[in-house]
Amino acid sequence: MNRACILLVNWNGWQDTIECLESIFRSVSEDVRVVVCDNDSADGSVERILAWAQGGLDIYLPESSLLRDRAWPPVPKPLTVTVYDREKAEKGGADVAPRLTLIRTGANLGFAGGNNVGLRYLLARGDVDFIWLLNNDTVIASGALDALLKLMSEDRTIGMCGSTLLHYERPDRVQARGGGWYCKWIGLPWHLGQLGRSSEKVNVRRIERQMNYVVGASLCVTRAFLEQVGLMCEDYFLFFEESDWAVRAKGQFRLGYAAESTVYHKIGQAIGTSSDPGKKSYTCDFYALRNRLLFTRRHYPGVLPFIYFSLFCALLIRFCYGKWGRVALIWRLLRGNLDKPARMETGT
Repeated sequence: MNRACILLVNWNGWQDTIECLESIFRSVSEDVRVVVCDNDSADGSVERILAWAQGGLDIYLPESSLLRDRAWPPVPKPLTVTVYDREKAEKGGADVAPRLTLIRTGANLGFAGGNNVGLRYLLARGDVDFIWLLNNDTVIASGALDALLKLMSEDRTIGMCGSTLLHYERPDRVQARGGGWYCKWIGLPWHLGQLGRSSEKVNVRRIERQMNYVVGASLCVTRAFLEQVGLMCEDYFLFFEESDWAVRAKGQFRLGYAAESTVYHKIGQAIGTSSDPGKKSYTCDFYALRNRLLFTRRHYPGVLPFIYFSLFCALLIRFCYGKWGRVALIWRLLRGNLDKPARMETGT
C-alpha cells in the first residue's frame, strides 16, 4: 500500500496554513492526501481554508520573499475537500477520501490533541502506511515527502523520522537535522545541527545515533508505530510530546533522519516561541517549564532535584528581566502546582 497522508494542526493561523498547503500540493503526487485539524480557531480559519481550496481565496506573498516560489503561483483549484466534525472524523469519515480533509476538533486541544484527532481519523480509515505530521507554519521543498518515504520504506525498524529543518527567514541556517538530544539532568533539549549551515555535509548515521527525539515540526510516523506505541500523550498540550513518544517507543522502533527531506520553518508563529527568556510568550514559558517537570516525573524521576534547581535558576532569570508574572508562575511550579493558570493569555 505505502500510501501517505500529511497532517497539519491549525489554530488561528489560516494564512500560514494556506502557504503550507500551496507548497504541499505543488510538491507531492496526487495520491497523497492532506488532513488539517482546526483547534477551534476564532479567526474563521476553516471557512478561509475551504474558500482557498474552492478557488475563492489566495494569499499574497511578496516578491521579496526568499521562498516565494515554494508556494506561488497558486496551484490549480478547486481541490476536492470535505469538512468533518470530530465525532464523524474519528469514525473514519465517508468511504471516499478527498485530497483535502478539514476537521473541526471543537476545542483548542493543543499540538498533541489536535494531531491525535487526525491520527484517529486515519487509523479508523486504515488506508495509509505513513503519516507526516507537519507544522502549519512550514513550507516544504520538492521531494521532502519522497525522501521520508524512501528511507522509512527501506528500513521498517524506523518508526519516527525527521527532516532537515531550515529557518524560513534564513534558509541557509539549520534549525535541526532530524531531531535532537535531550539532557535529562537539566531537562533541556538541543536540536542537532542547530545554528549550522544548510550546505554543510553531515554524517547521517552519526546523527541518528545521537538523536533521542524527532522534532515535531516535521515528524513522519508509520501506522505500525501508532498501533504498537499509541498516540501522543495529550497531558503536555505543547512541548515534550515528541520526546515522550520517543521514550515510549524505545526498544520497539528506532529514530531516522531523512537528510534530503527539506522543510522551512517559521518557528513559534502561534505561541511566541523564543530562545530569549525575555521574549518568550507567557504560554510558551508555562508549557516549556511545566512540561519539563511533568516529563521528568514520568520518565526520569531520579533526577527531579536537578530539574527543580534548573527551574529555580529560570526563576532568577525572569526576576532579572522584571517578569513578575513569570516569577510567580515558576514559584507555583516549584511548589508542585502544575495546573494551567486561569489567565494564560494575559500573564506577563
